[in-house]
Amino acid sequence: MDLRSELLKSIWYGFTALDLEKSGKVSKSQLKVLSHNLCTVLSIPHDPVALEEHFRDDDDGPVSSQGYMPYLNKYILDKVSAHSTTSFLLLFPDALFPFNPRISLLLQVVEGSFNKENVDELCWTLTAKKNYQPDRSSSSVLPDRDAFRLWCLFNFLSEDKYPLVMVPDEVEYLLKKICMAMSIEFNCVELDDFFSQDSGQQSGITVWVFLQMMNSGKITRGIDKSIISMAIEEVYREIVGDVLKEGYLWKKGQLRRNWKERWFTLRPSNLSYYTGEDRKDCQGNIVLDGNCCVEVLPDRDGKRCMFCLKTLSKTYEMSASDTKQRQEWTAAIQTAIRLHVESKNSLHKDLKLKRREQREQREKRRQAKEEEMQRLRALQEEKERKLAELELLKEAQKQAQVLMEQDEQRRRQQHEQLQHALEIQLREAEEARVSMQAEMALKEEEAERQRKRIQELEEMQKRLEEALQQEIKARLDEEGFRYAQARLLAEEEEKMKALMTLQEEQEEYILKTQREKQELKQEMEVKSRALDEAQRQLEEVRANRHRVDQDVVAAQRKLRQASTNVKHWNVQMNRLMRPIGPGEKRPSLGSSYQTFQIPTQRDPGLRLRRRSGSEDQSEESKENVDNGAECDKERRHSHASNGDMDIP
Repeated sequence: MDLRSELLKSIWYGFTALDLEKSGKVSKSQLKVLSHNLCTVLSIPHDPVALEEHFRDDDDGPVSSQGYMPYLNKYILDKVSAHSTTSFLLLFPDALFPFNPRISLLLQVVEGSFNKENVDELCWTLTAKKNYQPDRSSSSVLPDRDAFRLWCLFNFLSEDKYPLVMVPDEVEYLLKKICMAMSIEFNCVELDDFFSQDSGQQSGITVWVFLQMMNSGKITRGIDKSIISMAIEEVYREIVGDVLKEGYLWKKGQLRRNWKERWFTLRPSNLSYYTGEDRKDCQGNIVLDGNCCVEVLPDRDGKRCMFCLKTLSKTYEMSASDTKQRQEWTAAIQTAIRLHVESKNSLHKDLKLKRREQREQREKRRQAKEEEMQRLRALQEEKERKLAELELLKEAQKQAQVLMEQDEQRRRQQHEQLQHALEIQLREAEEARVSMQAEMALKEEEAERQRKRIQELEEMQKRLEEALQQEIKARLDEEGFRYAQARLLAEEEEKMKALMTLQEEQEEYILKTQREKQELKQEMEVKSRALDEAQRQLEEVRANRHRVDQDVVAAQRKLRQASTNVKHWNVQMNRLMRPIGPGEKRPSLGSSYQTFQIPTQRDPGLRLRRRSGSEDQSEESKENVDNGAECDKERRHSHASNGDMDIP
């Protein structure tokens, strides 16, 4: 059963769910919504124009399933088949990269890659609203998640004919798997009573009848719902998820060569191992092919029940808890390698085909046995008819002998009178006797052939009885093996309970850590807001400081210009002045020149102003150097001020 057939089974339920009037046709608007949802979960582009063009001739009414199938194959399923390799990897995302969000996100980007469970959930949501309406008040009703898992298992084990049904043998097989997972013995009587109530169910039952039977509580009477859910999940992972075996093993490291306990999951194509049973942290993946082999190792390094898995590049050493677990793991790995060599992707698909072939062979044997019984009855009737004819011949012979004796007596009485006539009659009687003996010889030969044929039929009947006894013995041996397997599953269930307890403690610790992380995150958000406010205030202070610095620079530039002018006029006045000798008259220049006094180089006031100007210039240069990294304009002002100071 390929990927297209599996998808068609789920899509068939979605199409029939939209057929509210049960006429076999669905409106185009509903098909548009269905097609868009299918393209979304299948991760392929949706083309609404193609749907309109495909159903251009059906504008007057709804579309049947035969009309929708070509569009589904051409525009949806063919695009999925083009990426069949990636799609098979994503039927169950934890097959190669379980619970790795980066790898899952990368695979979801690829066009045509999808998770088949999403397709099943979409179709289940559509069909469950219409067809699955259990009595919620009943205590035996299964949760919706378990009903969905059973629906997927039903689709996997159903026949490849529409409408989808599951034959009684497959129903019995599925119920036995669930009962074995719950460590209880399956009662075939209740299943036989269920099928005997309606003779039409002998050819197969629908999924809604199957879910109704499971919700009735006849099979799971007196069992806790959590146990039933765990059993259904386990069977779902085994059959639909192709999980051949799961469990804890001790594994020897490749670098540090130390032993660590890992949770291993075996599938037909690979062997993955994780840090825990939750399968969230994948530590490695071993790809299985025809070059791999399994060998049993002697006990060493304080480890017992050791075995190794050899590939072309590495050898993985592992240790089981006991000899029985080691034998189960080695047998399961050899089965996975055999499936890969035989180019088979799923063990249960192969087992399903074998069971179907066995049913066909049993049906052929039953028909051949019925034909043989009819032939035996015909031969028995022919034998009885021949025996009746033989009895009639014997009776006729007796009557002939009586007549001959009577004739002999009459001939003796009439010997003398009818001597001539008697001789003639004797010759006639002799001829009649010879012919009768010849006929009797032929009849004896025919009877001998019939006896040989009867002996052959009796030998054939004995061989058939021996074959029937061998089949009965094989069934008894199979029941013994199943009881042994049930005991093994009971032991595994106890270990599972202990593991679940450890998992609950781990979840409590994770919740506590998450709460502490949330508190730290809130505190960091408060500090981050305070830091943002402080940075904003700092920017405002820097802007104010920048404006003040610009004002100071402008004032200093004006001061330097004034100081330069004063220096220039001092030099000019010193050149014009000359010393006046004693007795020489000072020229009269007016009252304004008499009151004006030119400062000299030795004037202490001038030196004080120059010193304060140089100190202001040095402080300005320091401030400009400190603020040089903040603004290019300030660096240009600083260089300009330094240039002004160099003027003599």
